[in-house]
Amino acid sequence: MTELSVLDLQNLRHLIGGFETSHCKMQDYAHEAQDPQVKQFFQKAAQSAMESKQQLMQFLQ
Repeated sequence: MTELSVLDLQNLRHLIGGFETSHCKMQDYAHEAQDPQVKQFFQKAAQSAMESKQQLMQFLQ
């Protein structure tokens, strides 16, 4: 595997943090939603953010 530069690591950290924040917000919005379709929309968005975060985390292994 190719070594990551410091800039690459900083960018990964920034992206991972952003997806983590999005995941938490989407979960909160889903929890508060009354409409089932809105709740499902936010649940899917939260899942998507978590999957993106996990994909980026693989670069750190």
